Amino acid sequence: MEKRRVVITGIGGVTPLGNTIEETWEAIKAGKSGVGPLTRLDSDQYPAKVAAEVKDFNIEDYIERKEARKMDRFTHYALAASIMAMKDSGLVIDEKNAPRTGVWIGSGIGGMETIENQMDVLNTRGVRRISPFFVPMIIPDMASGQVSIHFGAKGINSCSVTACASGTNSIGDAFKVIQRGDADAMITGGAEAPITRLAVAGFTANTALTTNDDPTTASRPFDKNRDGFVIGEGAGIIILEEYEHAVARGAKIYAEITGYGATGDAHHITAPAPGGEGAARAMEQAIQDSAIQPDEIGYINAHGTSTPYNDLYETMAVKSVFGEHAYDLAISSTKSMTGHLLGAAGGIEAIFTALALKESVLPPTMNYGTPDEECDLDYVPNEAREKELTYALSNSLGFGGHNASLVFKKFEG
Repeated sequence: MEKRRVVITGIGGVTPLGNTIEETWEAIKAGKSGVGPLTRLDSDQYPAKVAAEVKDFNIEDYIERKEARKMDRFTHYALAASIMAMKDSGLVIDEKNAPRTGVWIGSGIGGMETIENQMDVLNTRGVRRISPFFVPMIIPDMASGQVSIHFGAKGINSCSVTACASGTNSIGDAFKVIQRGDADAMITGGAEAPITRLAVAGFTANTALTTNDDPTTASRPFDKNRDGFVIGEGAGIIILEEYEHAVARGAKIYAEITGYGATGDAHHITAPAPGGEGAARAMEQAIQDSAIQPDEIGYINAHGTSTPYNDLYETMAVKSVFGEHAYDLAISSTKSMTGHLLGAAGGIEAIFTALALKESVLPPTMNYGTPDEECDLDYVPNEAREKELTYALSNSLGFGGHNASLVFKKFEG
């Protein structure tokens, strides 16, 4: 059976760089940073002093306060980003197409802020004061559920929970739903709101976060002096459609998704497999699924967390997959500007990759100051660059050994 083509027709996001994709993308191209002092929490209690926080966001700009109070912050971000993406796409869901329109939005940890707040209620006010919305607010699939309810999308409604690969796995899974003919359109991506007491304490305890207190250099992927990631938050949502469906309604098209790869390390709960073996297989799968050759990839939006092992092993994985072509590739980590949005990272980075193709521009890796002799590829250091691209790839790698890669193609009709 011939595979159906899948294209991106709408984008929306809430990020540390801005509460719209337009604002965020302009900041990315300009090399601006969304990293700043940790203000959501009492920073004196944590070794990590910086974070990539969403700023001046108000969910009541999108839904009524009464409904917003029944949702955790991560769902707020997902719903706002979905509303923006749907508006951008021009897609209208009605009784006729609702069963053929689905939602697949991932989140790594879901409603952590609600868990903490309700535990405080339990300890100070007792069992009977726990919110009846507590469970629906915390479960990671509720972003997808609330988006489905808001738009009346009655197709498949799912959520991939694969740590920092959640957004990319969700998009890949949604892509396959359309490709095999089970839906004509999907609202998909990732959302996360992990800047909470317990989450930051947990990432501090396993030494994943940077202890660099300078926001201008804290997130420095592939730099020799990198020492951990900057925790971030937000959501990135895209609208996927079957190509003929999009064309029939005159939709604008940002890019095409042509391949998806997903693998497991079977190695360690937090450390990547030596040499990036699992990540390499995910990239190989995505390229094979696209029916292209590795040397047709011109750009990689790397997972690039600014942690010692991830950046080294991802570099090794790229060399394993691409051979000599690895040195001709442009590779960048937009986490140098957004911080690490965990389960939302793949959603927002899919948008960046699609826009890089559409506008023929390579996002930079900022804060790159000291080259690492073991990370010796072209990381587009410190300044965006113009480049004509046909194919690009985006990687996401998560705790638990989850690896996911997507291949995007410049749309040419």
